[in-house]
Amino acid sequence: MAGKTNSGVKSRARIQTGSGVRKKGRTVRYFDYSLFAVMIFLICFGLVMLYSTSSYEAQTKFGDGMYYLKRQAAISAGGILVMLFVSRMNYRKYAKYSPWLFALAMVLMGLVRFSPLGMEVYGSRRWLNIGGQSLQPSEVMKIAVILFIPYLICKMGKKMYTWKGRLTVLAWGAVAAFGVYYLTDNLSTAIIVLGIACIMIFIVDSKTKLYLGLAGGGIVLAVAGSYALGRVLENSTNFRLRRILAWLNPEAYASSGAFQTLQGLYAIGSGGFFGKGLGNSAQKMVIPEAQNDYILAVICEELGVFGAIMVLLVFGLLLYRLLFIAQNASDMYGSLIVTGIFAHIALQVLLNVMVVLNVIPTTGITLPFISYGGTSVLFLMIEMGVALGVSRKIEIE
Repeated sequence: MAGKTNSGVKSRARIQTGSGVRKKGRTVRYFDYSLFAVMIFLICFGLVMLYSTSSYEAQTKFGDGMYYLKRQAAISAGGILVMLFVSRMNYRKYAKYSPWLFALAMVLMGLVRFSPLGMEVYGSRRWLNIGGQSLQPSEVMKIAVILFIPYLICKMGKKMYTWKGRLTVLAWGAVAAFGVYYLTDNLSTAIIVLGIACIMIFIVDSKTKLYLGLAGGGIVLAVAGSYALGRVLENSTNFRLRRILAWLNPEAYASSGAFQTLQGLYAIGSGGFFGKGLGNSAQKMVIPEAQNDYILAVICEELGVFGAIMVLLVFGLLLYRLLFIAQNASDMYGSLIVTGIFAHIALQVLLNVMVVLNVIPTTGITLPFISYGGTSVLFLMIEMGVALGVSRKIEIE
């Protein structure tokens, strides 16, 4: 991780982005307008696809085809203002308050499980009902981990490179993940939270082969375990095991657990390479809650595989800008924060694509900035504000 940029990197930053301004005898602050532009594009594209995907269902449920669009647009507009405000703050002050944010996230998740404020939607108790508005505390925990784990790493210094140090940081990540799983019954978000912590530990540690070996072994064990469970527990009533069974044999569960998966695959297949055209999806009227975690399938049907590839390339550009900021941040804490944001978005996009393609069982992971979800969009915008705040501390000669 680069602590401070050298003059060569600063020069390349100015050439690549056009965001830096060279003034004779002065050093000016950097702001990543490229990241800002990519994010705005994803939000606008997401609103267009949300309207195309959800208008039929919104008209049927609420009598207003623009119901989901208006709610998402209002939250996105407010999120942009919040992002700009957060980007003006000094990110180094987050370190002092990150343990308190971690504790607050735990308390909020505890309220979901143990208080009347906990709200159940579609059989899952993951939300808080506060003044008629829903809040998903697991999103707070994502930001808490992104700010708290770098604080621990920087505070430990050289002790981080001992086994005790590695295990201490990993234990805090595991505590956060277990809290998400136990208190909100959200396994997919727990995996993302633990993944964020592991990636940050991996980045600062020099023993890369060890972590790659552990990751590879974990993937092999997970796949082998899934197949074994599929053979042994065919009569299980546990919904997570039923998801694994539906993933292994979707045709056998076409009318129940694999219905959403198969309809999404039909949408991808019927769209071909260039798609049927915007608004012409037929499967969006069949796929349950298509505006949430299966919006990518509708994109494939309406814009084709070509459109989906373009969307993924835009996400790749977003991740590249985050990587650029992380590499050139003025200190390790800022670098690790942006690394955590990079890990969060990369993991969420990857998992969503894998679910839609039926590479892994259905998890409920949404596509960042595009899927419907007010809490998710708002906290993603806060993360982008933090990243832009780190970029402001990059100095260009």
